[in-house]
Amino acid sequence: MTHHMTDARELTVGIDVGGTNIRASVIDGGGEVLDTVQAPTPHSARALEDALDRAVRELCRRHPISAVGLAVAGFINGDRSTVRFAPHLPWQDAPVAQRLTERLGLPVILEHDANAAMWAEYRFGAAAGGSNVVLIAIGTGIGAALLVDGQLYRGTHGVAPELGHLQVVPQGRACPCGKRGCWERYCSGTALADTAIEMLATDPVRSVLAKDVLRDPGSLTGRRVAGAAQDGDPLAVRVLADFARWLGLGLAFVSDIFDPDLVVIAGGVSSSAPLFLDEAREEYARAVTGAGHRPLARIRTTQLGEAAGMIGAADLARAALPAGARKSARVARSSP
Repeated sequence: MTHHMTDARELTVGIDVGGTNIRASVIDGGGEVLDTVQAPTPHSARALEDALDRAVRELCRRHPISAVGLAVAGFINGDRSTVRFAPHLPWQDAPVAQRLTERLGLPVILEHDANAAMWAEYRFGAAAGGSNVVLIAIGTGIGAALLVDGQLYRGTHGVAPELGHLQVVPQGRACPCGKRGCWERYCSGTALADTAIEMLATDPVRSVLAKDVLRDPGSLTGRRVAGAAQDGDPLAVRVLADFARWLGLGLAFVSDIFDPDLVVIAGGVSSSAPLFLDEAREEYARAVTGAGHRPLARIRTTQLGEAAGMIGAADLARAALPAGARKSARVARSSP
C-alpha cells in the first residue's frame, strides 16, 4: 500500500491576531483550512506571545508545519518583522517575528491584516485574475489593501494604504485617529449606528429601530441597523442608503487615485452587501472623474470571508521560505 505524505512545505499556519480572539489555522498550498484553534487575546505582550506559542505548538502536534504568518491589525515595519503600533493589541515597536521564531524554531512573518486578506483573495478568491486591485474591509472602521501589478503595495514604511482616514467631510465626525470627517466615520459598522442617531435627531421617523434608539442610543450597533433594514424598517433603509452613497463616493476617490480594475469589499459589513452594493456601484459610476468616458472597476464581495487574513498570512509565510528550507523540509518528510 502506498501512503500519500504531504510535503511539509505545503502546510503553514496563519493566525488572525484580533483584539478579542486569536485564531490559528493550518493552511495547505491550495488555500484550504485544515485545522483551527482559537483562544482569547491576552492583554499583555508576554501573555499574547505565550498564547500564540501554545496555539502553534498544538497545531504542530497534529500537522507538519514549516512556517507561520501572523495577520495583525496594526502598523508593520517594511521587512515584516516588527509591530510598530496596533491600537487593539499590547505590542509597540515589538520584534514579534524574531521572538516567536526563537520560541518556535519556525520562520515567522507578520503582515497587516488587510494585506493578508487581499493576498488570500488574489491567490484563491474574489481577486483571482486581477492586476490592480483595491480591498476595502468594512467593519468597526475601514481597513484597506492595494495590489499593484500583482504585488502588495505597502508604501515606503509599510503602513500604506490608510484609505479609511481619507478626509471626506471637513470638520466632520470625530475619528479615533485624531482627525475629523474620515471616510470610515461615514462608511463602517460604527457609522451605521452614528448615522441612525443623527438622522433621528434632525428628522424623527416612526419605526421599531427609532424606538430602540430613543430608548437606549448606546445599545445600537451596525449589525442591528443592517438587520432592521433587511426587515424594511424605514429608518434603517434610509441609513443604508446613506451608507451606500458614502461607499460609492469613497470608491470614486480611490479610483481617481489608483484606477483599479477590481475592488473587493470585505469585512463584517460585507455580509449585508445586498442592502447597499447596487446603490454604491451607481454612486461610484456617477462620481468617478470622467464618468461615462472610462471603464469602471468591477466591484465584488469577498469569497473567503473571515478566514481570508489567516489564509493570506499562511500563504505569504510559505512564499517567504528560502529554497533551502523548502528542500530540507521535503527531505525531512521523505526520509524513512
